[in-house]
Amino acid sequence: MGRLDAFDVGPKKLTIQTEFFARPAWRVETKIYLGGELKKRYTEDLDESREGELQKLINEFHQAKIDEIMEGLRARKPQ
Repeated sequence: MGRLDAFDVGPKKLTIQTEFFARPAWRVETKIYLGGELKKRYTEDLDESREGELQKLINEFHQAKIDEIMEGLRARKPQ
């Protein structure tokens, strides 16, 4: 279970991959790749009692990272 998005950033591809892991404890992990190279990893532990909301939690975590990255890219763009 997870999500994958890719964007063109200049000549390189920015890939954002979010996955759910059940072991050793429930967690969501997002990996950020630029040009195929791992640049950053974010991890958040999840409460197992929220199983019914799992896909929603994954989507929200993934979208928050996309928004954060895009905001940073816009701030770097010359005016």
